[in-house]
Amino acid sequence: GKDDEPVAEDVDLVETPAAEELLSPMAELPKGAGFGSLVHAVLEHTDPQASDLGEELLTRTREQLRWWPVPASAEDLATAILPLNLTSLGPLADGLTLAEIPLRDRLRELDFEIPLAGGDTHAPGAPDVRLRDLAPLLRAHLPADDPMLTYADRLEAPPLGDQSLRGYLTGSVDVVLRLPSGRFVVVDYKTNFLGVEAMDYTQPKLAEAMLHSHYPLQALLYSAVVHRFLRWRLPGYDPEVHLGGVLYLYVRGMLGPDTPVVDGIPTGVFTWQPPASLAVALSDLLDGTLPDGVAS
Repeated sequence: GKDDEPVAEDVDLVETPAAEELLSPMAELPKGAGFGSLVHAVLEHTDPQASDLGEELLTRTREQLRWWPVPASAEDLATAILPLNLTSLGPLADGLTLAEIPLRDRLRELDFEIPLAGGDTHAPGAPDVRLRDLAPLLRAHLPADDPMLTYADRLEAPPLGDQSLRGYLTGSVDVVLRLPSGRFVVVDYKTNFLGVEAMDYTQPKLAEAMLHSHYPLQALLYSAVVHRFLRWRLPGYDPEVHLGGVLYLYVRGMLGPDTPVVDGIPTGVFTWQPPASLAVALSDLLDGTLPDGVAS
């Protein structure tokens, strides 16, 4: 009879959330290094405490487009960069957004130059530290379920593992955030394209992207740099208390207040908290202090 006929023709109208709501604000924007440089520069120079953040982003985008021309309008770019500033950075940052962290609590473009294992001296007896020497450190300090633990295998395989750590390591950290709790978090902005939807930027997919791009090595070096900086600059510095971990912000997956939260972490926010002891051990290794049991 008619009574048991399905009456669910309109069931697909109540899909929540709708797919288009989970579309990256940057879905239509260009890919590539120039776009990445532009986004980095805008984020570096933006004052999150401006009375109108949208207007501030538009001003900064117009300025930076002169240096980093991108085939998109300043208006479209600024509109797409706004949501990532309003996205929770997850548990590692106590749920704060970038917009809630003022410039006085940001160390931007922290430049570093670290002499490796004695700098450019080839003194007899100076240890020959190679990238493979980092692998035992990862295995000793990372918990068994750490998503980056498999990177230890990559560090041992040639040609990467054979690379000698000599000379000087130079670079700059995008930004170090000082949280109200007093912890310091290393942040790196990534415009890597993994897809047009938020769900292309969940933790498992970001972990895969991190490993693919050798970012765990970069993240650990940055952690060692911040450890050294704080040891030098922060009275009463204690790595266990003050080193807060690493956030790699895959900004295409950050949608603002409506960003989906999967297993407690917003999409686009790759969250890694290697033990502080690993940053300390790596810093010592870069100084040429080999841990016990590692032949030089």
